[in-house]
This record gives sequence, structure tokens and C-alpha cells, in this order.
Amino acid sequence: MTVRIVPSILSADFAKLGDEVAMCEAGGADWIHIDVMDGCFVPNLTYGAKVIDTVRRCTSLPLDVHLMVVEPEKYFDDFVRAGANGLTLHAEVAPHLHRQLTRIRELGCRAGVALNPATPLNAVCEVIPEIDLLLIMTVNPGFGGQEFIPYSIDKIRRARLMLDEEGSQAALEVDGGISRETINEVWSAGADTFVAGNAIFSARDPKGEIAAMRASCGVPA
Repeated sequence: MTVRIVPSILSADFAKLGDEVAMCEAGGADWIHIDVMDGCFVPNLTYGAKVIDTVRRCTSLPLDVHLMVVEPEKYFDDFVRAGANGLTLHAEVAPHLHRQLTRIRELGCRAGVALNPATPLNAVCEVIPEIDLLLIMTVNPGFGGQEFIPYSIDKIRRARLMLDEEGSQAALEVDGGISRETINEVWSAGADTFVAGNAIFSARDPKGEIAAMRASCGVPA
């Protein structure tokens, strides 16, 4: 099974962002995760198209942009122009989810849907053919460094079963509290794409931490 390690720059040192991104690439990261927060959907405010453009100029890795915002469709065009390769919006703020996913794909981007811990999987069951990525949040979004919610494992298992039953090739991504201590159980439950911020950027050897997390899934670095 594929294992993608996706460092989240939410935990990076922005005074040396280019170096941090280069370190992730040198360490074998598969994608770079960029969390966009509007201070409304989640209680934090981060960054927009300018940072996406900056990261794009630092790396050729795919940019995995997570839109924790209300009215996410307002940002699609600007973020794709800035260099996003994937856009993931939250089902909780997407009453026209099919239309929004279709638009992301029209822009040539990977279309993803994220679910908060309390949001059931049936929020996306009707649009599985339209998604390229399903993101299961294993913390309540808004801040880095939170502890993994243990009972999320069952939700990940059910998400894998749902995707497999529909014949979907969508990536199953997990974000929140991912570290070398939690990643194996999450991978065993069926996830293949792992967002990690604090565990990587606070490690003594961040490059080595990326390899260690991959190895924790039983996959050579």
C-alpha cells in the first residue's frame, strides 16, 4: 500500500520557510500540506494565496491545500493560480459539495473533502465518485500540536471500507496528532496519506523523522 508523508507547514518556522520546505523535500516528503484558516470556520487565522505562491517557488512537490474556511469556492481560482495541486474543503461548510468538487477538478486540481471528528462519513457518501481525496480529521481543526483522538481509528476503518466498496481510488488522508507513535495504527486501519506538523518540525532530526514515520508503517524510507 502507498504511504505518503505530508509535512504541514503550520508547524514550520516561517522565518526560514524556504529552508524548512527544502528540508522536507530532502527528507523524502511526498507532498507539502498548507492549512488555510479564516478565523471563522476554525478559531485561528493563517495565510492565503501569497504563502501558497511562496511555497510553490520553493519546491516542485505537490501542494496539498486544506481549506478550513467558509465559502471555500471564493478561493479556488486564486489558490490554483498560486500553485495548489490539491484543494480540500470541509463538508460542514459545503451545501453544494458536488458543484464545488466539480469546479476544483475543472481547474485541474485534486478535489478533496475533509470531515471533522464529529461529522459522520455519510456526509460524503453521495459524492464519492467526485473525490480524489478523503481527509479524516483526528483532532478538532484550528491548531497544531493536538492529541490524536483514539476512537478515530474506527472511523478510518469505515472510511477505507466505504471507498473500497465504491471502487474509489481516492487517497485516504489523516490529519491530527500523527506521529511515529500513532501512524502505524492509522495505516493499519487503511489510511495511506499522513499529515504531520508538530511531530516533524519539533523533532531533533526532522528529516530523519519523516523516514522514521514511513518506517513505522513497515515501508522502507
